[in-house]
Amino acid sequence: MTSELPHPVPAPARRTVVAAVGAAGLAAALTACGSGDDSSDSSSSTQAGANASGGGSSSSSGSGSGGTVLAKTSDIPEGGGTIFKDQGVVVTQPTAGTYKAFSSKCTHAGCAVGSVANGVIHCPCHNSEFSVEDGSVKKGPATQPLPAEQITVSGDSITLT
Repeated sequence: MTSELPHPVPAPARRTVVAAVGAAGLAAALTACGSGDDSSDSSSSTQAGANASGGGSSSSSGSGSGGTVLAKTSDIPEGGGTIFKDQGVVVTQPTAGTYKAFSSKCTHAGCAVGSVANGVIHCPCHNSEFSVEDGSVKKGPATQPLPAEQITVSGDSITLT
């Protein structure tokens, strides 16, 4: 009786192994990068600077459309902003009565931005800075602006829509 050996399973290509290891490392880095800044409760307020422009709204609108109420307009300092960590949003008031909202996730490595001061939104992970006027990059390593978020201002209430 002749015994047949099963066909050997070919080893994965070097490129496949390198790509898998790289993807696993990137996933670990992104997870670690975004999870280190949870030292405060659901929001942190910074008085000195302003946030970026973009998707925010300074006009009044009807209140029946739902959404998450974030703050009162008096809670957002003029020329500054407030970071709402639980909602992943930064709301700013670059000039009196104008409210803007941006994602609080840095476009470089996904870290949560940590402060709004001196006209910039600052990311503590790699020191990227974003304009309080329009969310554009003022200092890298980030190369993309913070994405705008939609808010509505009705009376003295700011709602994430």
